Amino acid sequence: MRSWEDLRDWLKQADEMDELKVLEGVDLNLELSGIAQINAKNQGPALLFQNLKEYEKSGFRVLVNSVGNVKLFNLTFGNNTELTLKETIEDLRGKPNTWQEETKKYPFQVVESGHILENLETEDKVDLLKFPTPFWHEKDGGRFIGTGVAVITDDPDTGTINVGSYRAQLYDRNTVGINAERGKHGAFHRDKYFKENKPMPVVMVFGPDPLLYVLAGSEIPTGVSELEYYGAIRKKPIKVIKGKYTGLPIPADAEIAIEGFVYPDKTRLEGPHGEWTGYYASDAKQKPFVEVKALYHRNDAIMLGTAMSKGAYNDHAFWRSVWRSALVYDEMVKNGLPNVMGVYTPPFGVGRQFINVSIKQAYPGHATEAGYLASQTRSAAYMGKWVVVVDDDINPYDMDDVLWAMCTRADPSEIGIIKKGWASGVDPLRPKDVPASKYTNSRGIIFAVVPYERMDSFSETCMLRDDLRKEVYEKWEKELGSRWSGY
Repeated sequence: MRSWEDLRDWLKQADEMDELKVLEGVDLNLELSGIAQINAKNQGPALLFQNLKEYEKSGFRVLVNSVGNVKLFNLTFGNNTELTLKETIEDLRGKPNTWQEETKKYPFQVVESGHILENLETEDKVDLLKFPTPFWHEKDGGRFIGTGVAVITDDPDTGTINVGSYRAQLYDRNTVGINAERGKHGAFHRDKYFKENKPMPVVMVFGPDPLLYVLAGSEIPTGVSELEYYGAIRKKPIKVIKGKYTGLPIPADAEIAIEGFVYPDKTRLEGPHGEWTGYYASDAKQKPFVEVKALYHRNDAIMLGTAMSKGAYNDHAFWRSVWRSALVYDEMVKNGLPNVMGVYTPPFGVGRQFINVSIKQAYPGHATEAGYLASQTRSAAYMGKWVVVVDDDINPYDMDDVLWAMCTRADPSEIGIIKKGWASGVDPLRPKDVPASKYTNSRGIIFAVVPYERMDSFSETCMLRDDLRKEVYEKWEKELGSRWSGY
């Protein structure tokens, strides 16, 4: 088990695990993003870019692929870094429920000092252009400083603090975009402020530690603050300073943060930006933006970035896959579904669009219940597409096994369809004439299980028993080598 204090300590731990590589002289224009995408596909180490082209003397750095493999995921959550993918997801079972219950034990702790205060620029002295901000995709509408970002807002009615992850385009030295999509807590807060014709205060952390970034990009329940959830995971409160202008909490040991206001009557052209779906799914549009009042940063600050792309090339696909698998697993069990044997949301669906659910069938309709429930849990409902239900003899973490079950047990005519599900404006299937605010999408439920009424008479498999395969594997492990992916 490893523990860390802030991003720099996290980097030290990753380096000791041989899960950190430092690269120098890389070009911010597409080259950095290309490296990140290839590394993500290979589930490689975290990559820290320094002495970036044209910024060699600045001292500023960019980190990508921060939670891109199972070892880095477990380091981030303070778990055993030797756990396998399957073991990691199973180890997480129950923990999200516990963390949610314990959040009130760990309110954020306001302090007067912190590394984030090493440099402070206010009003006209704010200069965001000094940071090496990547140009992520060929047809992006500009440079995006907020990709691995944590955006802090408050609910004006309840005061609840939310941390979300909404892309931020860099316009000039003191202006950035904020793209909080409908249905997200940041958008709810914005709408409440704008309804009263008031500006929304906002903090954007461009250098959060990986855990805060993961939580910012997760569906934490309404009314629960990600800052308190963070404290419950770490078993200690997160330390924050109060923003000089907004009064919002700013993590005291973050690398880079800004605070400012979003005004109801001011917009700028935002986007396009290559998204997590692997497409430019939305055109440039007029959207609200942040007028920055203060910039805070550490010496030699590190920007946390993420290269959006298709499937497993997506920088954040892996951690979303693991984390959302555990969340959906827990939510299904919490809803009372019996005999859930495994849940996996593979990286090619970026943890959202494809879900494998393994059950041990106990009654007629069990598979139907599992498939429909999985598609509509809170963690899976947003922009889901496919759910595949398999029997307990199928490994849900092995797509070859799942696809074999689909080929031999699924009847295409029995695919279940859900219409008008919670969708996203970045879905490439959204018709151009349908506004994002009115778009919904469908779900397909594939039942790759032995029909319940035929469980006693269905053809037997000719696969060697698990215990025998393990015995053979252990005897010939050396000869089978790295090509062998399991037994």
